[in-house]
Amino acid sequence: MKKLLTLAVVLISSLTVTSQNVHIDGRLQPLLTEFLELCTSYNIDTHDKLFKLNSIDIVNTLSVSEKGSTLGMLRRDAEGAVEAIDINWMAQLDPEILRIVAFHEFAHYFLEYATHVCDDCGQIMAVVNGSYFDIIRDWDRQIELLFEESPAFLKQTGGS
Repeated sequence: MKKLLTLAVVLISSLTVTSQNVHIDGRLQPLLTEFLELCTSYNIDTHDKLFKLNSIDIVNTLSVSEKGSTLGMLRRDAEGAVEAIDINWMAQLDPEILRIVAFHEFAHYFLEYATHVCDDCGQIMAVVNGSYFDIIRDWDRQIELLFEESPAFLKQTGGS
C-alpha cells in the first residue's frame, strides 16, 4: 500500500511539473502579474488556465501592414485549444499601448471574452482603438468595466 501511495505521489508530481512549463516573456511578466492580481481581487481563478498555455510572448510573426496590423492574438492548436498568447513586437513602441494590448489579450483568455465588445468605442475590448491614450487616462474605470462585464465574472456572479 505504501509503494502504491508513493508511486501515485510521484506520478502526480511529475504531471504537475511538466504542465507548469509555460514560457512567459520577461517584458510581459509585470503586466501578467498585475492582471492576475486583479483576477484574484475579482475572485476569478486563473491558475489552471495559466498552466495550460505553452507561452505568453512578444513575437514578430503577426501581420504588420499600413492598412492594419494585428497587435495581439490567442494562438490555438489543431483542436482549437488556446496554446499561446502572442503580442506583436510593435506594441512595445509605447508602454501604454503594450499595457492595453496585453490586457486585451489576457482578457480574451482569462476573462473568457470570446468576442469584442464593439468596433471602436474606447474600451480595452474594442476591435480597434482610435486612441489608446484615452483608455490609459481612464484606466481605473476601464479595468472595472473589463472585469465586471467579463463573461468569467458574470458567470461567477450569476449576471448576464
